[in-house]
Amino acid sequence: MSAHAPAAQGLSDCREAWVKALEALAQDDDRIVAVVNDSVGSSKLGGFQKKFPDRLINVGIAEQCMVGVGAGLANGGRIPFVSAAGCFLTGRSLEQVKADIVYANFNVKLVGQSSGVAYGELGPTHHSIEDFAWLRLFNTLTVIAPSDAWETAEAVKWAATHEGPVYLRLSRMAVPELDVPNRVFRVGQAELVRKGGDVTIVACGTTVHLAVAAAEALQAEGIGARVLNMATINPLDEAAILAAADETRAIVTVEEASIRGGLGGAVAELTAANRPVPVERVGFPGFVPTGSVEWLFNEFGLSAAGIAAAAHRALKRAKA
Repeated sequence: MSAHAPAAQGLSDCREAWVKALEALAQDDDRIVAVVNDSVGSSKLGGFQKKFPDRLINVGIAEQCMVGVGAGLANGGRIPFVSAAGCFLTGRSLEQVKADIVYANFNVKLVGQSSGVAYGELGPTHHSIEDFAWLRLFNTLTVIAPSDAWETAEAVKWAATHEGPVYLRLSRMAVPELDVPNRVFRVGQAELVRKGGDVTIVACGTTVHLAVAAAEALQAEGIGARVLNMATINPLDEAAILAAADETRAIVTVEEASIRGGLGGAVAELTAANRPVPVERVGFPGFVPTGSVEWLFNEFGLSAAGIAAAAHRALKRAKA
């Protein structure tokens, strides 16, 4: 199943889940406000603005100011959700995120919209593939990349109750709901999506259902692939990664982000220092060109076939 088909084909837009959850929270808690950079439409906050017109602040195309306003609101007792395209929220405003929010430990919720390569045709200036690498350096900033609509709503609810800075990484690409019975959202804990004893696939965000499809293809070849949904990039579930290194022969990481410094970098750092096993990283190697989302995913191996091929490479290294 394509990650990029419209929601009408049975897939869900996580941005719809985010605004539905935010509006419900705001109905019960008047401390919740939204701050945007002329991005009411792309943040899907039109309904929020109509319901709570005095609780949405639009600073215009001034992202650094936007983050500063969010910090000020938090300092005044509000719970601001600062929403903008991920590429601008994290790139243009990184110093303000660092100094005004994380260093001060203010209760601001940063929402990176259309992250990854969702703006594919707009090119490298609009790709947001460096955000994991930048933000996971801030040890008090919780970084979450939900895998589907259900997890998005749960992450928004958790962020509203958590005292401290949070970064929610959302995409505008429709994705299927994960088929995991009795799901419970736990920040900092990997979700076991599929069991397997040969290789572990660790994925996040829009790539988790692709990891499941890869595991199914590998199962047909007699290879048992464990799939972990690592929705929380920071703090990382180190216990789950180390268990995978002990219990399976190799690890594959998958992310709609740069493999340098992101989820793949974090897993490689951890295993190299504690449980050396072959690690194959699937994602983007650096700047990537302009192109459709589907072309970019296929070109860089973000597909069931690409992930399965990475698993084969990792297992071949494990035998060497």
